[in-house]
Amino acid sequence: MLRVEARTQLGAFSLELAVEVAAGRCLALAGPSGAGKTTVLRIAAGLVQPDRGLVRCGEDTWLDTERGVHLLPEQRRCGYVFQDYALWPHLRVRQNVAYPMREGSRRERRARADELLKRFGVRALAEARPGTLSGGERQRVALARALARRPAALLLDEPLSALDARSRASATRELTSVMRDLEVPVLLVTHDFAEAAQLGDEVGIVDGGAVVQQGSAPELAARPRSAFVADFTGAVVLTGTARPGPDGSSLVDLDGGGTVTSTDRGEGRVAVSVYPWEIAVARGAPAEDSTRNRISAQVLSVTTIGGRVRLGLAAGQPLQAEVTTAAVRELDLRAGEQVTAVWKAAATRIVDGPAT
Repeated sequence: MLRVEARTQLGAFSLELAVEVAAGRCLALAGPSGAGKTTVLRIAAGLVQPDRGLVRCGEDTWLDTERGVHLLPEQRRCGYVFQDYALWPHLRVRQNVAYPMREGSRRERRARADELLKRFGVRALAEARPGTLSGGERQRVALARALARRPAALLLDEPLSALDARSRASATRELTSVMRDLEVPVLLVTHDFAEAAQLGDEVGIVDGGAVVQQGSAPELAARPRSAFVADFTGAVVLTGTARPGPDGSSLVDLDGGGTVTSTDRGEGRVAVSVYPWEIAVARGAPAEDSTRNRISAQVLSVTTIGGRVRLGLAAGQPLQAEVTTAAVRELDLRAGEQVTAVWKAAATRIVDGPAT
């Protein structure tokens, strides 16, 4: 088990959180830039000392500010993969991987480095310089270096952000395989919820130096506690004022016009969320149905992504709908067309506060 507790000042806000991740599991901390995610990794690794903090890995205490314990980074058995991979440009690939090793003869360290490079499929690049490698190759070398000391914990800082779209899919599979094989806790940070959902067994949403919600990715998407979490997980967030509706439902009068129904209970100023793939579009006015919400909108943009189409819609508040290419053809959807956005009351989740 890796446990990190920290309280420290970060510019205009305070970092104050406690996270833990069990051996063989990955906790992904996800949030916007500047939320404090990377600082958590740096505290765990010993690169930053908080005003108050505790870092424990298994039976070892790496940091305890109350007891005056602060092990140096080289004394902590953790592997760290930096966002830009931080390979030493003047060293060859094999030397980069062997550098962190402290035990064994030079021959044994070289053999261990070659074994790791082979595992990641880059053994043929052992004599290359980092500047000649692709993004995916640099990531593999950085992972090999992070595992060189047989770490008790693995720390990953935006491990896929430096890769192009073509490399990212294969790198994600490789990283998932590595984490599955390791029996150590993995703490990962990312600004991308989709990436966190792919790589993390659990996801902690970080905002303003605090974990505002934690759970599995499906749990967070299905039941966000705030407009911020809903927005971050990819939902459309609309603000308005809620009042009691029929049969225990709520009616939300939206800012900018229109009223929607939610099966959640709420009253007063609220935000409601709905995911783009839960919104359909129709020509004209669909038949009245108390279980469905209807908002008149104008198509602003039509963007095809794979087999789906993302529609940007202008209503009282901006909307996005995700529909099939067949629906676009059938309805002849184009920018400037008037449509009705339709979604279920049960898909309309009431959450706290406006998105920030």
